Amino acid sequence: MPEPIDFMREALTLARANVAEGGRPFGAVLVRDGKVLARTANRIHATNDPTAHAELLAIREAAQRSGSPRLDGAIVYASGHPCPMCLAAMHLCGVTRAYYAYSNEEGEPFGLSTAAVYAQMALPPGRQTLAVEPLRPDGEGGLYEAWKAMRG
Repeated sequence: MPEPIDFMREALTLARANVAEGGRPFGAVLVRDGKVLARTANRIHATNDPTAHAELLAIREAAQRSGSPRLDGAIVYASGHPCPMCLAAMHLCGVTRAYYAYSNEEGEPFGLSTAAVYAQMALPPGRQTLAVEPLRPDGEGGLYEAWKAMRG
């Protein structure tokens, strides 16, 4: 049975291959019960999709293959420290652990750190540089109630 270090080696191999293709040095392997559910590399360079991070792509692929948005008990092996977006997705789908090979501190000199985003998100919403404000048209209501009613 493969060991955790073997899955990390695979994530790093994916990252190095992605660099050779002109991409960023990020790869991820998503595993549950010792079985690889998905293996991906960052695809931002190929898709111009800023959310095409290796971890997110692995989550999407594994969820589609399993037919469920829940990946409870899964483990992510990532070449770099997961960004806040990827970490949030891991929380939302039930990933229970994530390992990374390279830290934000190691990525900083190369422009590959997301520490500044983590720092922004740690601030109260009103102090973040991205303004997020409620705006609901008059007479609008019941959206969540309608959703709940459809679910039974």
